[in-house]
This record gives sequence, C-alpha cells and structure tokens, in this order.
Amino acid sequence: MLDLTALQQRLQHRFSDERLLLRAITHRSFSADHNERLEFLGDSVLSLAISGLLYQRLSDQPEGDLSRVRANLVKQDTLHQIALGLGLPDLLRLGEGEARSGGHRRPSILADALEALIGAVYLDGGFAAGEALVHRLFAKVAINPQMQAIGKDAKTELQEWLQGRKMKLPAYRVVSTLGAAHRQTFDVECTVEELGLAERGIGGSRRAAEQAAAAAMLARLKASKP
Repeated sequence: MLDLTALQQRLQHRFSDERLLLRAITHRSFSADHNERLEFLGDSVLSLAISGLLYQRLSDQPEGDLSRVRANLVKQDTLHQIALGLGLPDLLRLGEGEARSGGHRRPSILADALEALIGAVYLDGGFAAGEALVHRLFAKVAINPQMQAIGKDAKTELQEWLQGRKMKLPAYRVVSTLGAAHRQTFDVECTVEELGLAERGIGGSRRAAEQAAAAAMLARLKASKP
C-alpha cells in the first residue's frame, strides 16, 4: 500500500477518507477509479478560491485585470511547478505504458493531479478546507497586477473578448476521447450560447483540447466581427 502520510503532511490536511487521496493521484491509464472527476471538481474550487484571494489582495484592479492575473495563476505551468514542489511525480499511479513514456513528469498530468487533490480535499473537508489548501499552495507564488502583461492563452483571450461585449462565458465539454488510456486524444467543443456558435478542438489532454477549441472560436469571432 502506498504510504501517503508525507503527502498529507505537505498538504497540511489529514484525510478522513484516504480513498479520495489515492484516487486523486491515480491516472486513467492505471485504473477505472481514476482522478478525472476529482480534477473537474478541483478546477472549480481552485478558480473560486483564487478569485476570492485576488478580490482581497488586488482591491483596486478592474475585472479584466483580475481575470488575467487569475489565468496566469491557474495555468498549467504554474500548477505543474506546485505539483513538483509537493513531490507528486514520485506518487502518481500510472499505467505501465504511460509511465514508460515519461508520464510522471508530464506537466499536463501533474497539473491535473494537483487539481484532483484540491477536489479531494474539498470533498473530504468542505470548501473552507479546499480554499485553505489553495491559499497554502499559492503562498509563495508572486501575485501582482503586472502579471496581466504576460501573454494570454486562447481561453483567457476568448473570455475577455466575450466579457468586453457583455456576453456570458463560453462552455466547454468533452465530446469524445480516442485511443488507448496512455495515449488518449481529447475532442472538446467550445460553445458561445448567446451567438449560437460552437467550435471543436483536438488535443493530447483536456486542457490542450480546450485551448484548441477556444482558438478556433476566437478565429471565427474575429473573422465575422459581430
């Protein structure tokens, strides 16, 4: 049995149900009881916790600037670095093929596992526990308005494009997944409901596919100039 005591110490959260913790570090290539649903949940907890943190710390900044700073904080690169600091590469449960191909060090897998951990803490201890974990994880990450100058990704740019026109945020859904568990390709649809538009994107991870779909939607919107 994998000893997760040290990880719980680093998280500063003792799980009442350690099965949640085990699931959070389990990739779909390893088991049917994997971390993708926890990742989905953790993504929302992370976004809300960071939003609250920025609302307090950057009290003079407008909505657009807060959105850009948040996008920089929750992007894959940042989550990957935090996951490395927690020692997740040595704890991830991966299928043999995924492990051989370097999955323990793959940024997308580590970022997803970190979000799954946040989701697991939320289920185990409630939102206050999840929020406190996010605050601890980001305690050493620089947070300042200058982060808005960092290049935007497609999802952030699409969000800002829609917000600037007083429209609702886009919706993303996984249409299908193809290939073996350790070599999956994701097909994601991006929908802008108010305009009745939908675009698809393909990627080697859910995040990459969402970015591709957002980029396709942006290109369509800019071409039509509504």
